[in-house]
Amino acid sequence: MNTNTPRDVLTPASLSMLQVIAETGSFAAAARSLNMVPSALTYRVRQIEDALDVLLFDRSSRQARLTEAGAELLREGQNLLVEVDAIANRVKRVATGWEPQLTIAIDSIIDRSTVMELCEHFFKLNPPTKLKLRAETLSGTLEALISGQADLSIGAVMDAHAKGGLQRELLGSVYFAFAVAPHHALAQAREPLSDQTIRAHRAVAIADSVQRGASMSIGLLSGQDVFTVADLPAKLDAQVRGLGVGFLPTCVAQSYIDTGRLVEKKVERAQQRVQSYYVWRQSTKLQQGRALQWWLDQLQSPVTRAALLGVHLPSPASGRGLG
Repeated sequence: MNTNTPRDVLTPASLSMLQVIAETGSFAAAARSLNMVPSALTYRVRQIEDALDVLLFDRSSRQARLTEAGAELLREGQNLLVEVDAIANRVKRVATGWEPQLTIAIDSIIDRSTVMELCEHFFKLNPPTKLKLRAETLSGTLEALISGQADLSIGAVMDAHAKGGLQRELLGSVYFAFAVAPHHALAQAREPLSDQTIRAHRAVAIADSVQRGASMSIGLLSGQDVFTVADLPAKLDAQVRGLGVGFLPTCVAQSYIDTGRLVEKKVERAQQRVQSYYVWRQSTKLQQGRALQWWLDQLQSPVTRAALLGVHLPSPASGRGLG
């Protein structure tokens, strides 16, 4: 008489064993893979079936095929295994203070080399935290945080007040220059350029990475032909090639303007400027993981904030590098 209960037999080890049988298609192959005696493997499966009072595998042929009940058990079991891993990670965080993973949404306006330099410093700590970077643009940078897909957003554009449950600090002001290729028709046009003049020429715009809600655009005119690209480097390349015109961050465009690869044109409308923020979820310092706290500490430095926006200031402490 079987005295095992479902709780006795539905362990992570037994669920993994059933998954191996399903993947290999036979008890013999699974036994070899698990380094078990076939009879022992068969006995353990029967224990599980008896405890659940169901058949998990159809044994009518040479192959071990899952029954509908078996397939359902493995589907639900996979969720259980994921939750077990999540519990282990949460326990590890409580014990060490380090998050299992930290995901950072990086806006396309942010200087990638500065981000990589920060990552390099972070990895020198040998943290147990896995680091994941997400490339986002415009509204998508903040949405990644709001939707739970990121723990920190760098370069987000948002209202003056932080949204509910979020904390934000100003990264800096980003100024934009209206730039065209020297061989573009607008390069020789009389300044300041009116909206009517600009509207007659194709604009280059970056696709907003937001998945839900309204997308954002900067400097586009209604009725204007638009060439949409994936990110800021692509927009810069398109404008250097004369494929269109538009506003570019001065921190990115200035070196191209200085060398003559782009021409800055004065426009009638006010200079474009946006406030760029870094944003994270509201919590106490005790609730924050050590990885997030490390990044927030780095972002306290004016030198680091400026470098992330492509402006390299001398460090007051060392005269070089990030703060």
